[in-house]
Amino acid sequence: MLAKAISFGIHGIDARLIEVEVDIIRGLPNITIVGLPDSTIRESRERIRSAIENSGFEFPPQNFVVNLAPAGFKKQGANFDLPVAVSILQATGQADVTPAGIPMVGELSLDGQVKPVRGVISMTIAIYRIGYRSVIVPYENRFEAAAIQEIKVFPVKTLAETLSVLRGEGSAFTNDRKDDDTRIGLDFSDVRGQETAKRAIEIAAAGHHNILLYGSPGSGKTMLAKRIPSILPPLEKDEAIETTMIHSVGGELKGDGGLITRPPFRSPHHTSSDAALVGGGAIPSVGEVSLAHNGVLFLDEFVEFRNNVIQALRQPLEDYEITVSRAFGTFRFPADFMLVAASNPCRCGYLFDGVVPCSCPPHQVKGYFQKIAGPILDRIDIEVLAPRVPYRDLLGNHRYETSAEIKKRVMAARYIQAKRFRASATRYNSRMTQDEIKEHCRLTADAESVLELAVRRTNITARSFFKIIKTGRTIADLDGAETIDKRHILEALSYKNLQRNYDV
Repeated sequence: MLAKAISFGIHGIDARLIEVEVDIIRGLPNITIVGLPDSTIRESRERIRSAIENSGFEFPPQNFVVNLAPAGFKKQGANFDLPVAVSILQATGQADVTPAGIPMVGELSLDGQVKPVRGVISMTIAIYRIGYRSVIVPYENRFEAAAIQEIKVFPVKTLAETLSVLRGEGSAFTNDRKDDDTRIGLDFSDVRGQETAKRAIEIAAAGHHNILLYGSPGSGKTMLAKRIPSILPPLEKDEAIETTMIHSVGGELKGDGGLITRPPFRSPHHTSSDAALVGGGAIPSVGEVSLAHNGVLFLDEFVEFRNNVIQALRQPLEDYEITVSRAFGTFRFPADFMLVAASNPCRCGYLFDGVVPCSCPPHQVKGYFQKIAGPILDRIDIEVLAPRVPYRDLLGNHRYETSAEIKKRVMAARYIQAKRFRASATRYNSRMTQDEIKEHCRLTADAESVLELAVRRTNITARSFFKIIKTGRTIADLDGAETIDKRHILEALSYKNLQRNYDV
């Protein structure tokens, strides 16, 4: 008897419908799985056999053929265990159910328990688009699946419970949990001094600009960077869904994870490979640049990253996505993140210190700088020095602004941008197209004169020229100004000074 069930497989961060077909044919007792399964799926034969027997059913000594259709792309993961087991029970006449009526996913343990799988929210979205309105998922994935409110979610803990749902005896899950965006922990009020760096970070957060913090060891670069999430607004609904999809596929959702409502913050170690950063593998999976999508990618000790890793950032910084090609196809992963890089200015770290003299020879300083100069530095909007904090600031009782106070200004600037780009796919000033720059970045006569003088006297590339204008637009938004004034351009120019500092 032929039995069918509906499931879904992950391709990139999206899900594709998979028909699970089980048939019993002549031959010695065996289970054969076809349809380009990976090793995890091939190993499921023993898991399914034990799960069925330990759930109180029989696994007859027959020759089963399991087909995962369509066979055109590689299937991976253990999410087909549950539909295969249910189809086998239907094919052997032990379960009077119609598994093709409700899509299902889930990994089976040997005792028949249903374990969580990756990519459930992607599958739920695909289910809705195809036309199904119900889904069976592992109990631990219930909040993730319930993020798509139009779908009835039936969470199950065991194989036997799955059969009860298919017989119409189960009840849909109701998500009454409220997302809490209260941030506890790191706050900008803890940072002593560094007012210039704080201002630069506020501008970067308001316009989603890439920023480089450089300065002496121990000056507070990492401390500043780790507090950036505390001033970022919560994600919009579509951003939250997309971010959750990426983290679900990457196996990064923890516990009973629902929608990710806060911008992610990723901080890979400087020994990370290019595959770890941008994604890869025989069947490509998401890397750190995609896990930071709609959030912050913090690269501490930036110059210590291998050169091929740094150069791998060029495509996502330009296209806001990463493309990985393998024999099984081309995979595109979103990668629209705010890059925050921190680095010492030289090998010893004291090039711009002013107190401790630099001990590096000139050729070594030049080689150190060359790793971030050129194409990568061109794609960074703001470069700011984080100098040594004076003794008086460290022990003083001065009150510093809290993250909540800074966040109010950031959100006000983001609201202006939302109104400005309401008829466009653009969301932030840093992502403006050339036409949008012409339309929304009107400069006063004084501002144009200052910018023209800066272009003639310094080696500013065309890309850096437009980044200065975009940064000036964000500074004007923080001031609530319609046009970009001279002071806005001067401040934006002051944040593109790393090359000039090295030349001096």
